[in-house]
Amino acid sequence: MPSALNSRVCLTIAGLDPSGGAGIIADVKTFSAFGCFAAAAVTSLTYQNTIGVYGFANQPVEVVQKQLEPIFADLEIAAVKTGMLPDAGVIRMTASLLMKNGVANLVVDPVVRSTSGYDLIDDDALRVLIEELFPISVLITPNIPEAERISGHKINNVDDVREAALTMREHGARNVLIKGGHFEHEEKSTDYLFIGNEEIVLDARRIVTTATHGTGCTLSSAIAANLALGLDLNSSVQTAKQFVTEAIRTSPNIGRGHSPINQLLKTT
Repeated sequence: MPSALNSRVCLTIAGLDPSGGAGIIADVKTFSAFGCFAAAAVTSLTYQNTIGVYGFANQPVEVVQKQLEPIFADLEIAAVKTGMLPDAGVIRMTASLLMKNGVANLVVDPVVRSTSGYDLIDDDALRVLIEELFPISVLITPNIPEAERISGHKINNVDDVREAALTMREHGARNVLIKGGHFEHEEKSTDYLFIGNEEIVLDARRIVTTATHGTGCTLSSAIAANLALGLDLNSSVQTAKQFVTEAIRTSPNIGRGHSPINQLLKTT
């Protein structure tokens, strides 16, 4: 994995976490850790810190579009990661621009439900996300609560994970990574990757910590960066999971809540 800056441009289209642990700041740091050049468009200004989310100001469609169009007009984009896309209009416009510009490596982190179970987008936006963004992505990366809402299945065990993944693929997702961090396990943190007809179980040693802020954002942006560097999907996911595990282990442990993880790792 390279450490020097290369010419591969990775774009994040997501919300801004002003405390720096998640959203586009986490994505930019992660892209940079893998040597990629980072570009970003802000979809929502959130009001949050390590303790919680206190509100947000979603950006209008035209504001997000006016950020994205100059980027595509000037830069050759090797990979795109999407995070918080707050409404149907922003999702539809984003999908249209990605298709128009022939983006090959799109990783969708479907930010549709909070860990506590709060729905972050309405049903109309979810429908557009599934119908227009999932089919053009190379991978979607829901956690358990997100996978439950997208698939309509309650997930309590591995069989439920498989059923949810199958449903999401029937909805149009080509490949699915379901993050199993919400499963309680004494020793392992297990994710489930579905590529084609293959199921790949990704295990890592569970680190007992409250330093988990930004893990989902970091994982999806690390996958996008590795795809930009030419790795295949399986290798990109494996490398990204290793990166996140180490980022959790070396967390700066700051803030009064869930500390952000360490995206400023050397990847050599």
